[in-house]
Amino acid sequence: MKNMIRIAGFSLLILMAATTALYAAVGCDLNDPDKDVARLFPGSTGYKTLYLSIDKKGGDALLKEIEKRLGDKFQGLFETADVPYTVYEVLKDKEKIGYIHGVNQKGQYGGIQVFLALDLNGIIKSFYFQKLTSKAAKELRDPAFGKQFENLNLSDFYKYDVVSAKAITPGKVESVKNPAPDAEADFKAAIRATKKNLILMDEFAFQNKYLSEFHPK
Repeated sequence: MKNMIRIAGFSLLILMAATTALYAAVGCDLNDPDKDVARLFPGSTGYKTLYLSIDKKGGDALLKEIEKRLGDKFQGLFETADVPYTVYEVLKDKEKIGYIHGVNQKGQYGGIQVFLALDLNGIIKSFYFQKLTSKAAKELRDPAFGKQFENLNLSDFYKYDVVSAKAITPGKVESVKNPAPDAEADFKAAIRATKKNLILMDEFAFQNKYLSEFHPK
């Protein structure tokens, strides 16, 4: 009986460790890549899928640099250095024409997923929620809200503090309007997720094109 209890306890520990590892490495993939890529990039003919992580690219040192650029600490299971990020490199024939990338972000009532379609200069072509648990989901999913992010880039988001939700210096991000005042937390989460997304893509795809424009407070 004692041996059976030991075996059962050991098995439970293994299961718990495996479960923790699983949840600690949750990425953010498109639900239907073929349809989503075609929708976000009309005229595209295909895509490549790249799997990247902060851990493999630079480890804890890179994580600290990303936190500095974000102006906030990474927290929780979706923001560890080993989280895998899936980058979709969009093609027209053999020519690269843009990227699609999504991030997980903690919202008021659960996780949200913010996806960006970017051109080759890191400028936002499209913004949308793939996942959103919010009392104001209808308002936040309205295309008019997402359209406010179009043509913004990381330089614009450097001028916005995601912790205070205020402009550091006057810029375009402060003009993005919250369509649901009762969902202020989810609105702020969307802004933070977008800035985080753009910083990660600057690291992963654009060879830190916008790093020289980052000036810590």
